Formats: sequence, structure tokens, C-alpha cells
Amino acid sequence: MSTIHWTENDAPQSARWRSQNAAPLPRRTVVADDRTKANDAYRHACEGTALLWRGDFHNARQLLHAMGRRIDRKPPRPSTSPSERFHQHRRRSNHRAHVLGKLLVLLDDDYTLALRRALDVRQACLEAYGPPQGRIAVSLRELLGVIGAHQWRLKGIDVPALGTRIHPHYGVFAPVRDEYVDLVAHAPLPPSTRHSLVTSTAFDLGTGTGVLAAVLARRGIQYVVATDISPRALTCARENLHRLALTGRVEVLGPDLFPQSCADLIVCNPPWLPARPTGPIEQGVYDPDSTMLRSFLAGLAAHLRPGGEGWLILSDLAEHLGLRTRQQLLDAVQAAQLCVVDKIDTKPRHRRSKDAADPLHTARRAETTSLWRLAPAP
Repeated sequence: MSTIHWTENDAPQSARWRSQNAAPLPRRTVVADDRTKANDAYRHACEGTALLWRGDFHNARQLLHAMGRRIDRKPPRPSTSPSERFHQHRRRSNHRAHVLGKLLVLLDDDYTLALRRALDVRQACLEAYGPPQGRIAVSLRELLGVIGAHQWRLKGIDVPALGTRIHPHYGVFAPVRDEYVDLVAHAPLPPSTRHSLVTSTAFDLGTGTGVLAAVLARRGIQYVVATDISPRALTCARENLHRLALTGRVEVLGPDLFPQSCADLIVCNPPWLPARPTGPIEQGVYDPDSTMLRSFLAGLAAHLRPGGEGWLILSDLAEHLGLRTRQQLLDAVQAAQLCVVDKIDTKPRHRRSKDAADPLHTARRAETTSLWRLAPAP
């Protein structure tokens, strides 16, 4: 891990640099406090200089908001196509993260945040970073995300299809959009599964919090295997399934996408947008070159029992953004020697689909989320 250096009270100081999104080490770091003006902080950050905050915690949050407002003053250039609008939005988001990520705070060797009016962030940091290994410098923006994730983990997210709450961990995609969960909860099970529930087997590929594996078990599937490549997700899924008293019927495995066996039903909700994530937290949304989607389709037929189905849960947002065409998806299905048995659609209910100020509002308003029922081609 890299080390960040600065001078404070005429004495050289250092700390380990920590960034969950692998942000590079700042070229230069200066001390900032309650006397620092927003314009000066913004200028330093745009020039690549980090500001290590040594003042009041709430004032640091206000400064972060003030820097964000200065970023927003520059309007986006007019775009001529949905894909150009998307890529422009990504560039602006990355620029925003780059600039706001320059406001840093120092965590002591037990994760104490020694600022006036600071929150107790020790447990939140322990969950996100693991056991402490000396004092570290992190961006305030990242720390606020760590704090928010801790609150989600404590309170959980209500999942109506389960009649209970799921508790996401930091860095694990949270089931905040319940329409895709409802699709899995209500789609008709394959005939072979309905007729022999006591011997039925299902896979949930890329399980995340374990929410879809829990839905399948609650629907009567006797044995469910949930997989994920992320160690954080595997831990999170195991904890949620234990809380739901489903550990006897759901096994959590990783890091391979497919288990070394076959199932009557294989469910996959891959990241919906074929773009490169900027860090681990975005891996639940962005999938470069649709890698996970293609891997699911390519391996599906070989892992299905006779009469079994694969359920692909996928939004068409990528199509409305010009990132992938419907024909490309159908070609990938055909290339995997699969056929479409049925497609069940639902419209989004999340708040961003109704937010006219969202740069991608037109595409989000037109979005449809579908459950594609797939089977080996005859």
C-alpha cells in the first residue's frame, strides 16, 4: 500500500493511502481546515493537490458539497446520440469523483476519526476495510460511502417478495430495485421443477446479497447453489441466508460462475450495462463487453438438466443508450444454442426513472426489465 506525505506544524507526517476504487496517490498533499475557502479547495483539487482536513467534521461535509456545486456550474456539452450522452455522463461522473476525492481525512490506527463533531466510524471502517493496520488517509467521499453502507447493513433493505429485509455489505450490489426480484418471485417455474419440487435444484449465479437464492428457496426449490466471484458477496450472502434460516437449503460457493453440476433452473442477473466499472462498487452495474452475460449464455445448456430452464434477468437500458442492440443479444442466445421459451416484462418503479433532471432520463423512462426464459435449442 502506498504512503501519503504532508507537512503539519512544520513537521513531516505520513500515513498509508487507502482507496477502494484504486485512485492514484495524490501528487501533493496540503493541510486544510475551517479557514479554507471553497474556491481555493476546488482549485487545488482540480490541479491534483489533495487537502487533508483537520477542522470540524460537519464543515468538511459542507466544503465537499460546495466543491460539488462548483463542478456542476459547467453545463454538459450538447450530445447528439444516447450513447454519446451516456459516455459524457460517465466522463463527468469520473471527473466529479476525481475532484471530490481530493478532500481527505485521517483515520487513526483503530479507525478513530479525530475531528471535532466526528461520528464514530470504527465499526463501519472495520466492515469495509478489515482489521486496522496503522493509520490511513482516505477520501471523505469514500468514508461517507462507508458510513452509508454500514447503515444499510444495520437496518437492511425491505424486500416485499421475501416479506423481510436483506442486509447488504459494503461493496455488494444492494437490491434497491425490487422489480427484478418480483420477476423471479412470480415467473412460472419450469414444468420439470413444478412436478418434482422435493428433488428440484436451482443455481443463482452472481448472487450478491443472496436475495434471489432466498426467493428461489422460499418458492419451494429444495436445493439452491448461490455463486459469486466476490469474497465480500459470498460473506454477505451467507450472513443473509443464515438470518433467513435457509442455510440448510442454500449453499454459497465461489469464485466460479457455474457449479460443477447441473440444475433444473439457473438464474442470472448480470450487470446490465456493457461498460468498464471505475472500481469494485460499480461491478454490480457495469460489465465490460458483457462478459458475465456471455459467460452465462455460453455455459447454460451444459449445466441444465433435461427439461430445465435458464432465467436471464436483464434490463434493456443498454439498448436505449445505444450500448447494445436487441439483435446482438438474440445472436448471443442463438450462438449458445439456446431458444427463448418466453419473456416476462416489467417497467421500472425506482425514483430515477421519474427524475427529469437525470441526464439519462429519456432512456430510463423507456426502460423495461425482462425475465428471459431460455432452454436448449431443439
